Amino acid sequence: MTTDAEIQTALPALASGNVAVVTGGASGIGLAAAKRFAAMGMKIVLADIGGARLDEAGRAVAAIGGDVLAVATDVSEADEVDRLAEKVGAAFGAVSLLMNNAGVGNNPGKPWENRDAWKRLLAINFWGVVHGVEAFAPSMLASGKPGLIINTGSKQGITTPPGNLAYNVSKAGVKTFTEGLAHALRNEPGAKVSAHLLIPGFTYTGLTEGATEKPAGAWTGEQVIDFMLSSLLRSDFYILCPDNEVARTTDEKRMAWAIGDIIENRPALSRWHPDHKDAFAAFMNR
Repeated sequence: MTTDAEIQTALPALASGNVAVVTGGASGIGLAAAKRFAAMGMKIVLADIGGARLDEAGRAVAAIGGDVLAVATDVSEADEVDRLAEKVGAAFGAVSLLMNNAGVGNNPGKPWENRDAWKRLLAINFWGVVHGVEAFAPSMLASGKPGLIINTGSKQGITTPPGNLAYNVSKAGVKTFTEGLAHALRNEPGAKVSAHLLIPGFTYTGLTEGATEKPAGAWTGEQVIDFMLSSLLRSDFYILCPDNEVARTTDEKRMAWAIGDIIENRPALSRWHPDHKDAFAAFMNR
């Protein structure tokens, strides 16, 4: 098993004393990440909606050790994320790791319903990522130091299953944005900052609907962060997490089928189309 010291040697952005900013850091994957980075000796900035949950998360991370700054932030508001960056700079200096993780999963409904709820979800899940990059990437590049930008996507932004179209749209946007960000960063002269797309599997978080305890099939946030770190050691861009129900081979087949809809000129979301159900089952059983 790779130790934290070995991880930090291989990934100098995670060195003790460096600064990690985690949005959506008051629960779930974000809180698990903050705790792990704190255990590595990093200075931690937790950004989330203000209130008791953020205060409690700040205390939990501080108990692990190191400097912790909890900042009430609505990532859908660019001005608030800019103020977050100003506070971080004043308190800790240059940021080495930015994890744009804040997200919501509430379903606003059909494509022609609830415009305001659609806008709100997209403002958090997609524009929150954009605002984070806008606020922090320039100074991360200017520092000349190694840095990591990790954006939390979703498999639903790749295979886009029926059920919550707005969420799928937001996470598809995060995927495309992060791919373009990675390209832009590697073409920036002298840049030592890289971008990565975290694609969790079934994970028990605040977004897990109808669950008061971790379902057997779900990973914990801590398992996701362990997998994320092992993927970063390989310099992976796509950090595609399995879980206790779905193996990577199954994810790969589902994704291959999804792109095949375009190549084969099948109906949109043919995996769920009655005329293609048997063909999809046969494809998965190969």
